[in-house]
Amino acid sequence: MELWDIYDREKRVTGRTMERDDWRLREGEYHLSVLGVMMRPDGKYLITKRAAGKAWAPGSWEVPGGAVQAGETSEEAVRREILEETGLDVSEASGGFLYDYHRENIKEGDNYFVDVYRFQMDFSEDQVRLQEGETDGFQIADLAEIEQYGEQGEFLHYESLKRAFHRMSEK
Repeated sequence: MELWDIYDREKRVTGRTMERDDWRLREGEYHLSVLGVMMRPDGKYLITKRAAGKAWAPGSWEVPGGAVQAGETSEEAVRREILEETGLDVSEASGGFLYDYHRENIKEGDNYFVDVYRFQMDFSEDQVRLQEGETDGFQIADLAEIEQYGEQGEFLHYESLKRAFHRMSEK
């Protein structure tokens, strides 16, 4: 059973936990997720396609990420999620925490913070090893391709992530 820490409005751990996907958070309670935007030196990004069998948003494009497990820091979680989902180890990559945002969905008991990270490292397509059951494919995409997916509603969290892509492309 996977446990997640419960956070308060100030993003402080409360000392209580919840079971994964147990959507009974009350007002003022949150869980924490992470997203990792990965850019190569050529200015292209690694994006993955959610598996068709996923309950939520199957077939959508996204960046690696997921929930922070109880006792884990968000940086540990983003590194773990990227490694699990893509096979890429970002421990030596440049970059790190970029910004966070939050959502409140009291009716569904799913309130959450999201820490957005960015990493830059050189990797090739043959180094990417997708996690079975999580993804059905990947693409090394340029900013225009990602923007197009976002405008078509095919890229998860696009509105919350687009500044991460733009900031990275300006470096």
